[in-house]
Amino acid sequence: MSSFCRAASPHAYQYLVALRVRPSMTAAVTASTSASDKEASADKTAARGLKGIIAADTKICDVDGDLGKLIYRGYNIHDLAKNSSFEETAYLLFKGELPSSSELAEFNKVLVHHREIEPPVLAFLKTLPKTTPPMTALRSAVSMSGVYDPIAEDDSPEANFEKSIRLTAEMTTIVAAIQRIQAGLEPIAPRQDLSHAANFMYMLNDKVPSKDAEKAMDLILILHAEHALNASTFAARVIAATLSDIYSAVTGAIGALKGPLHGGANTEVLKTLIEVGDVKNVVPWVEAVRAKKGKFMGFGHAVYKVEDPRAIHLKDLSRRLGLETGDTKLYDISIAMEQAVISSIHKNCNVDFYSASLQHYMGIPGDMFTCVFAASRIVGWCAHILEQLSDNKIIRPSSNYIGPAERPYLAVDKR
Repeated sequence: MSSFCRAASPHAYQYLVALRVRPSMTAAVTASTSASDKEASADKTAARGLKGIIAADTKICDVDGDLGKLIYRGYNIHDLAKNSSFEETAYLLFKGELPSSSELAEFNKVLVHHREIEPPVLAFLKTLPKTTPPMTALRSAVSMSGVYDPIAEDDSPEANFEKSIRLTAEMTTIVAAIQRIQAGLEPIAPRQDLSHAANFMYMLNDKVPSKDAEKAMDLILILHAEHALNASTFAARVIAATLSDIYSAVTGAIGALKGPLHGGANTEVLKTLIEVGDVKNVVPWVEAVRAKKGKFMGFGHAVYKVEDPRAIHLKDLSRRLGLETGDTKLYDISIAMEQAVISSIHKNCNVDFYSASLQHYMGIPGDMFTCVFAASRIVGWCAHILEQLSDNKIIRPSSNYIGPAERPYLAVDKR
């Protein structure tokens, strides 16, 4: 077995060239709070959650919720899902163009080199209580990884690009180690002869995955890699805009993704499928949830008004892996639930819905789903960090003050 931890080697600066993306940042919110503008300010209201506010120019991703389109650097997600690999997609998001065969080979070489993690990071993960939430462990491990990166504080474009590749590579190793340690198992060292997706599956399950399982992981990584200014990506850009280091920005992004209103929807879908238990229980369950005005996890989307373009790609793989494992029950329940919920509330399922049964068939526990999400979204986070730094301006929106008017201070004995 190869060494689990990274050996020291020279940095490939001759390959790691700076990105040439120069967006301009715009103010997210403006609201005057000066005394002369109090009357005008009283008529202003804040956009809750910054909904509808354009906070950045970007060349990375376009999400069209009305048409149900997702574009990475000009490429439709359907084309990337059918024809690309995670490695190609990562290169595209980082560099702006799909790689040539030689560029892809060189990128893969650097990616593979950075799969190993530092011994203190692995040792740290083994000291955590078994009850530590996986995303808490991931957040802390990524932060700690920055301590042992010799170029962590180097803010040159070349160094920031190398750190982005390093984070992309080692994130899967950290996630797999967290899963195995919490299961009472020894972490598996990464292999250099497998694709990014296959190596991730190998480290999770201690066996080389089937072609369908490898394709499933590759698709999950591609489909979740980027989604414009979602909460975690915006958090990463805000932190990067202060000229803090990339590890701090990514740690902050993980903290945002950890929140149940952002990451974790597919975990809730899995809980629902297990709770329903059988196809015959689906319709009564849907009717009961509808009667109490409950939520259907995995249906609808904050941005997409029509079908989530990512959802369709995971459905058939869930069926195929269910057949491969000899148990299609969760897939069958998913099919029945999709039909019943759409009929009831007229909302399509999103990418999280079939991701739940699919990852279950891939041998991934439900409490690890958000970590797998992070292992994909690390590419989008880093792409946005690099774009932010290429033409940086600190992100400092204004606020609309709605508190008391100016008033005199009273001594404590007169209040």
